[in-house]
Amino acid sequence: MNVDKNTRVLYTYKRIPSKLVGIKRGGKMRLSTKGRYGLKAMFQLSLHYGEGPIPLKSVADEQRISENYLEQLVAVLRKDGFLESVRGAQGGYLLSKPPSEITVGSILRSLEGNMAPADCVIDDEMNKCDREEHCVTKLVWMRIRDSIDEVIDSITLQDMVDEHMDILSNRKAEV
Repeated sequence: MNVDKNTRVLYTYKRIPSKLVGIKRGGKMRLSTKGRYGLKAMFQLSLHYGEGPIPLKSVADEQRISENYLEQLVAVLRKDGFLESVRGAQGGYLLSKPPSEITVGSILRSLEGNMAPADCVIDDEMNKCDREEHCVTKLVWMRIRDSIDEVIDSITLQDMVDEHMDILSNRKAEV
């Protein structure tokens, strides 16, 4: 494995060579644009919940996301049951459930997959590590995973809409 001098390999898995990962110094755990942009799109649709279908171009423009990229994300979200599409001149997308019933966690998992910070804390046989019984860091990864899950599963789209409305009303009060 070729690794430049600014990269540290954190863990090696014998059974999953495609998942060998190097993290650069100062690197951070981050969501990809799939998760970030998909959540923004779902938030935008939540703002208009109950108003009928919203054109994808409108969502893309409001959230400053490429419409072509957004189409890919919306296809996944629709397939996973978060969105419904309406064809025609007045068509667009709408949430399949109320914003209060859709969590940030469910959206991120749909687009990103498992949110675990390390492969060894994903609950499946593919990610078993041969050092698992002696690993002192697994507890840390489990706690991080559980904390992330607790936070993202406790926030709904409605919570985001409510927070957005509070921010807007506070801005108006300051003027």
